[in-house]
Amino acid sequence: MSKSLFWLSDEAWSAMEPHLPRGKAGKPRVDDRRVISGILHVLKTGCRWRDVPAAYGPPTTIYNRYNRWSQRRIWQRIFEKMAAAGPVPDELSIDSSHVKAHRS
Repeated sequence: MSKSLFWLSDEAWSAMEPHLPRGKAGKPRVDDRRVISGILHVLKTGCRWRDVPAAYGPPTTIYNRYNRWSQRRIWQRIFEKMAAAGPVPDELSIDSSHVKAHRS
């Protein structure tokens, strides 16, 4: 595994893995940890889906997993379950960098 790529840590994976969907009929999913790491890499770096490094798997697989799970609100449910599983910190910080440019 390359150091320049983003990979979920063992701790992050053990927290997330129990909340992944199970038992859906059809073809078994490819390595969830690799694909989710690829999705997070794209979101973190802002690269195009088709430019995701090959170490994460086929770009189509990465994009389809992100898109299908978004449509089914799976990401939202994972976030909600993980957020509810731990203590609430005394301080929270959310970076929502947003810049508007105007001619004036």
